[in-house]
Amino acid sequence: MISNRGKPQWLKIKPPSTGQFIKIKETLKKYNLHTVCEESHCPNIPECWSGGTATFMILGDVCTRGCRFCQVNASAKGKPIDPYEPIKLAYAIKEWNLDYIVITSVDRDDLEDQGSDHFAKCIDEVKKRIPGLIVEVLIPDFRGDEGCLKKVVDAKPEVIAHNVETVRRLQSEIRDRRAGYEQSLSVLANVKKLNPKIFTKSSIIVGFGETDEEILQTMKDLRAVGVDILTIGQYLRPSDWHLPVAAYVPPEKFEFYKAMAEDMGFLYVASGPFVRSSYRAGELFVKNVIKNNELLKTQPSLI
Repeated sequence: MISNRGKPQWLKIKPPSTGQFIKIKETLKKYNLHTVCEESHCPNIPECWSGGTATFMILGDVCTRGCRFCQVNASAKGKPIDPYEPIKLAYAIKEWNLDYIVITSVDRDDLEDQGSDHFAKCIDEVKKRIPGLIVEVLIPDFRGDEGCLKKVVDAKPEVIAHNVETVRRLQSEIRDRRAGYEQSLSVLANVKKLNPKIFTKSSIIVGFGETDEEILQTMKDLRAVGVDILTIGQYLRPSDWHLPVAAYVPPEKFEFYKAMAEDMGFLYVASGPFVRSSYRAGELFVKNVIKNNELLKTQPSLI
């Protein structure tokens, strides 16, 4: 591992410059939509946007939690919900001619249902207007409320992701106090209880000072609650206010994590410095599995 004095060569990225990138920017502006790609300063924007993929962020662009690694703006109260957002999403998806879409959101602890009803409406609307669309959602923990989670599950997205983010020991240092390791695991476990056929997915960020043993234990804990897909990526400090990077993890270490995770039985693993939860390579895998229906024929429970 390398100290935090400067980014290593493998963390250099090229700025986006394609026509598709510009088209996506224009569409987002037209419908007043947000993407987590921009809000979190994701390093994969050149790859994903140039390939016609983006992760929509619903429920506004202000989060009610203050995780110490996250770039998204935070406040005790979020912005008013746009009732037309589900329709705007569908229009944008049609313009891009997508067959796989990722929807995520900020946390909305200020709302009685924590935004779960709006989440379900967005899923319902895009599926209704675009037959055959595959929907992946990256959801908050809804404070562990199973009723809120059930609204999202009942809307039947093909993939439900929720990120554990880091190892058990570092949770309180990195995430908002209302989040938690056990709570995140319970969300993922409850998705499978409510609908075993839905793929579940989670993400681990490295570079906070965790050990290999802690990463491996986190993988085991995720598999124990039936998580199908895992992504592992490097923490990159958004600003001086955020937590410093404890270490830059070299590419060969990410390959080690990937091999270990595959041995544990994850159906798909994306592991690398620039990998993020909504990673395009993972989407391509899920798309192929669902469209071919191979996994559903051989493993109905997906557990």
